[in-house]
Formats: sequence, C-alpha cells, structure tokens
Amino acid sequence: MKKIKMKSGWNITIDLSLIIFAGILYAFALKYFILPSKIILTGTEGIASSLSYFYDSERLFLYLYISFQFLILTFGFFKVSKQFAVRSFITVLIVVLFLRFLPEFQFAQPESQNERIILVIFGGLLAGVAKALAFKHRGSTGDEDVIGAYFAMKLLKPVGFVSVIAAIISTTFGIVLDVIKTDTFEVAINTLMYTSIYIFIAAETLNNLYKKFQITLLTIMTDDPEKIGELIKRTLDYRTYTGQTASGGHSKIEYQMIKTIITREELPELLRIIDSVYPECFYYYHDVEGTSRKYFIRPIG
Repeated sequence: MKKIKMKSGWNITIDLSLIIFAGILYAFALKYFILPSKIILTGTEGIASSLSYFYDSERLFLYLYISFQFLILTFGFFKVSKQFAVRSFITVLIVVLFLRFLPEFQFAQPESQNERIILVIFGGLLAGVAKALAFKHRGSTGDEDVIGAYFAMKLLKPVGFVSVIAAIISTTFGIVLDVIKTDTFEVAINTLMYTSIYIFIAAETLNNLYKKFQITLLTIMTDDPEKIGELIKRTLDYRTYTGQTASGGHSKIEYQMIKTIITREELPELLRIIDSVYPECFYYYHDVEGTSRKYFIRPIG
C-alpha cells in the first residue's frame, strides 16, 4: 500500500510541476509574442485583448482576464470536473503572476512590415504547446479550453475545434473595435489575417499534441482472438471489441480480425502491450469520424 501511495504522490507532483510549467510557457507566449503583435485572441481572452488594444492599457487586459477566468473556471468546476478546474486555476494563476512580473523584452519588431509574422507564428506554437501540456496533465490554460473540454466530451470533437468557434466571436468583436479606433478598414483586415494564422497554428498544435478526443479503429489479425480480446479488456477495462472471420488471399487460411474503437491517447499503450505479448500478430489502425455520442471517453481530471 505504501508503494502505491508513493507512486501516486509522485505522479501528482509531476502533474502539478508540468501544469505550472504550462502556465509559465503560456504567459511567456502572451507577453512576448502574442500581445505585442496586436492579434486578437480566442474566447474571452480575445475580448480582453481587443479592449486593451482599444484603450492602450496592458493592465486592462490583466483585469478583464482575471474576471473572465473566474467565471469560466466556475463553469469548469461544475460541468467538467473539480480536479480539472483546480488544476486550470493553478495554470491561470501562474499566467497572471508571470504576466504581471516578467521583465519587458522585445524579441522582434511587431510592426506588420517588420517581424510581426514571426511573433504570430512562434506565439501560436508556444500557446498550442502550453495548452496541450496542461490538458495532458488534467488541467487547462483556462478560457475557451474549459469550454472546449466540456464540448469535446459532449460532441467527441478535438478540443482545438472549439477554439476556432470561439475565435469567430472574439475576432469579430476585435475587428469592429479596430475599425472604430483606426477608422481604417485595411488595418483591420491586416489584423484579421495575422489573427487567422495564429488561431490555425495554435489549434493545430494543440490537436496534434493532445489526442484524447481523436478516435481510431484498431484492427488486429490473429489466430488467438480470445487472448487478444482479453488483453484489450485488461488494458482498457472500459473498452470492448468485435471479431470477424477472414481468410488470406494467397494462403486461404482462416483467421480472426479483432476490431476495437479507442482514442488516439489510448492507442500507444495498447500497441506497446500487444507488441510485447504477441509480437508476431499483424495490426493496422486509422482515424474514424462520426462516432455515436454514446461512446465513452473518460472525463478530463
């Protein structure tokens, strides 16, 4: 029993350490790359950033960011999970502290004719990595990620999918403010182009690194279907499988095809165990779409 507790405690320490690191990374991305490039963030962060650009006030972003995150994390506490909300709160707290106290540096010129694209691309990559890191350790960077976690479980869609939806609202709001402030339609369209690049890069990075809600069909060819089936159920006790008889095109020998639908997050562990126990069996897998919403995925946290 003691060993189990020590292992559990060690895992929690690792999780919290990486949650904190995700917050630091996201704050770094915001302060040095995203906010200096004057692009519009997604969700309530986009509303906060747009208003801070409009009034030329960095502190306004921080105040609005804190207020919005409090409301969204309350939603996450009741609708996603308590652990997820607490870990997200830790990440958001780290973001706020580091935004407030990180020293001022300028790594590139934010003007569009200079190095704005570099800020946007690198900021999107860092933000996507930070979000994925927080999600992998049962937390989030707050804002639309909390809403994304909720709808990902309901709709079985990648969490980055919701970011794109949230971006439509915040970007529209930001573009309208940009037009009012500058009275120049061309500047607003320029901001829209750079914002679109950021949203795409951040969402794609998140979806490629965090695959909990991406579903795949694994097919295993074997002459011992019962043992393969038991292996699947032991490894993933909430999953099942179906069997199908097939025959070889050349040999005409009959064998069984065992099929199971699992998430891309579960796939590496199951393949590792299959390879270690039955190295001679042949398998393949591919992503699937349109899975029934009754399909079970363990909640985040």
